[in-house]
Amino acid sequence: MKSVRTSGLAALAVGMLALTACGGGDAAGDEGGGGGGEVRLWLAGSDTPQELRDHLVETFEAQHPDSTLVIEEQDWNGLVPRLQTALTSESQTPDLVEIGNTQSPTFTYAGAFSDISDMYDELGGDDLLQGFVDAGTVDDTLYAVPYYSGARAVFYNKELFAAAGVEVPTTLAEFTEVAQTLQQANPTGAPSFSGFWLPGQDWYNGVAWLNSHGGELAVEEDGEWTGALSSPESQEGLAAVQELFATATSAPRDADSNEPWIAFNNGEAAMFSAPTWARWSIDLPECNKGVAADDESEAAKALLAEQQACNEEKTGIFALPGLEEGSVAPVFAGGSNIGIPAKSGNQELARDLLRIIFSPEYQTMLAENGLIPGNTEYADALGDDVYAQAALAAAVDAELTPPAEKWADVEGARILEDLFQEIASGTDPATAAAEADELITDTLN
Repeated sequence: MKSVRTSGLAALAVGMLALTACGGGDAAGDEGGGGGGEVRLWLAGSDTPQELRDHLVETFEAQHPDSTLVIEEQDWNGLVPRLQTALTSESQTPDLVEIGNTQSPTFTYAGAFSDISDMYDELGGDDLLQGFVDAGTVDDTLYAVPYYSGARAVFYNKELFAAAGVEVPTTLAEFTEVAQTLQQANPTGAPSFSGFWLPGQDWYNGVAWLNSHGGELAVEEDGEWTGALSSPESQEGLAAVQELFATATSAPRDADSNEPWIAFNNGEAAMFSAPTWARWSIDLPECNKGVAADDESEAAKALLAEQQACNEEKTGIFALPGLEEGSVAPVFAGGSNIGIPAKSGNQELARDLLRIIFSPEYQTMLAENGLIPGNTEYADALGDDVYAQAALAAAVDAELTPPAEKWADVEGARILEDLFQEIASGTDPATAAAEADELITDTLN
């Protein structure tokens, strides 16, 4: 497994301490003016649809004719070290940044973001996703607010289920049995077919089995954090995941959770797990209308609507079931926070952009695109279709990662990716967990 490197966050803390405005609001730049200039927004991954990005640019620039909004997409992989570098530099820092909810504590404790406590009520107050607010708060000071949440649900190909003679499972054990049956049946005849698409490094989905059996990634006692993967409960969950790796998936052992719908679209997987916004990425060959990406004509829009309807007719979705019939597994609560870097020279413009993001219009747009918005007042816009029902069911018992100050270091060192890859490759879970526990403990303390 990879060695842990914590010098990056140490450097971040030193860099933040050098900033006189650390934890206290405006950095050098437009301290009160909100004048013109280029404002840079970092969005992580492809979760924010293009329609929403266009809305942000158009709305922001209409309100600030002398300013330009530039949206830069950052890959989730390697995001932590890129932020460690960018957030300590006035020339490199973005003005508003999306960061994983699990990564927020490290950066907020380091003073990487400006104090936005005075915006709490304006941005939604008590209607904001509380767990995400907690992840962005230090000593009652708010530094980052929830952008969206997206608890994972399982997408499945209805025709492949029928061909294999299986139905939607009602318990976690049944889920494994269904995935195994699909794997053996291989209804599409693909050379490397997966009953359930589960790459070896995909701890985001794999942790649901850990949580379901009562296991934990780490626990705190008397201010000290300790890796908890070796506990009997965690071992039971990891053993269940290893069974899936061995009998129900052909996904690469050295791949992560990115874009699981690709294998699904290619007929190489009968099921995959992702936030419900993934519905817009499903593109089955038999449904594709061949519309060019740059075709914005009314005829193209009509064809795309037909294409989406076809994809949704052939695709089903359900919340991953728990150990008992009728229960839902405590899946990982994906999602992100958003904050204003303390080194940004465009503090007031960044605040205005944050106001647009938390406007009723934009929050509603997030929900309409399958994302649970940061302001839960607008969650009803998710609708009442099967996707909304699955998202809300999965979100009820969804769990966050441990709220440890240095948890971003654990993710930055890819300790969990390495752990799950070893388990997928056949390593004894007890051996892999013991090594991971030691790394997690050393990293968090």
